[in-house]
Amino acid sequence: MAKYIAKRTVAAVVTLLALITIVFFLVRLMPGEPFTNPKLTPEIKANMIAYYGFDKPLPVQYVEYLKNLLHGDFGFSMKYTNRTVNDIIGETFPFSADLGIRALCMAVSIGLVLGIVAARNRGNGIDFFCVIVAILGTSIPDFIMGAILQYFFGIKWGLLPVALYKGIEYTILPATALAFYTIASVSRLMRASMLEVVQQDYIKTAKSKGLSDFRVTVKHQIRNAIMPVITLMGPMVASVLTGTFVVESIFAVPGMGKYYVDSVNNNDYSMILGMTVFYGAFLILCNLIVDILYGVVDPRIRIGKK
Repeated sequence: MAKYIAKRTVAAVVTLLALITIVFFLVRLMPGEPFTNPKLTPEIKANMIAYYGFDKPLPVQYVEYLKNLLHGDFGFSMKYTNRTVNDIIGETFPFSADLGIRALCMAVSIGLVLGIVAARNRGNGIDFFCVIVAILGTSIPDFIMGAILQYFFGIKWGLLPVALYKGIEYTILPATALAFYTIASVSRLMRASMLEVVQQDYIKTAKSKGLSDFRVTVKHQIRNAIMPVITLMGPMVASVLTGTFVVESIFAVPGMGKYYVDSVNNNDYSMILGMTVFYGAFLILCNLIVDILYGVVDPRIRIGKK
C-alpha cells in the first residue's frame, strides 16, 4: 500500500509542476499587458515592470516564480494595490469552499439515494421520476438553474433569499443550483451500476443463502456498485468547485470567482497564476485522495499498480 501511495503522490507532484509550467507561459502569451492605465508615466511604468521582474528573461522569471512558490508566496496583485494574492485567496476561498462542500455533500447524498431507489424500483413510477430528474439535471446549466430557483423560491414564493451569503438560509439556493448537475450524474451512474451488479453471480449466491433483500442490497450491491462513483469523485470535485465561479456571480457570493474573472479581464498575471495554481493543487490533492481511497476499497487496484 505504501508503494502505491508513493507512486500516486509522485504522479500528483509531476502533474502540478506541469500545470504551473503551462499556465506560467500561457499567461505571458495573453494579448495585452497588465500596465495599461493611461495615467501611468513611462518612468512609473518602467519601475513597475522592474518591480514585478518583467524586465528579466522569461526563463529567469519562471525560476524565480518557482522559488517563490516553494515558500508559498503567490506574489502581489497587479490591480489591487498593496494586496498579495495570498491575502485575497485567504479572504475569499473560505466562501467558495463552503459553497462547494455544501453542494458536493448534497449532490453525493441525494444522487446516491436517487440512484439506489431507482434501481430498486426499476420500471415503475419512482424509477421514472428519478430518470426525469437525471435528464433535467444534465440538460439545464447551473446558471439557468440558479435563475429558476431565484425566481420561484426567492421572488415568487418568498421562501429563501435570492442573493448574498449571510447565513445558512442564504446557502440553500446557490448550493442546490451548483449541485443539481452532479446529483443527476451520480444518480444515473449509481442506477446503472446497481443494475449491472444485481446480475452478478455473487448476488445470486447471497440470495440463495437466504440473506434478506436489505442485507444483499447494503452489503453486496451498494458496496460494489459505488466503486464507479468513487472513481469519479475527483472530477466531481473539480466540476463543483469550478462551477462556483458562475454561481457566485449570480448569487453575489463573496468568493474567488469575482477576483478570478477580474484578473483575466485586467491581465493581472499574479492573480491568474496564483488562483490557477491554488485551484490546481487543491484539485490534484482531491484526485490523489480519491486514488488512495479507491486502492483501500478495492485491493485489486493497488496490487495491479505494483
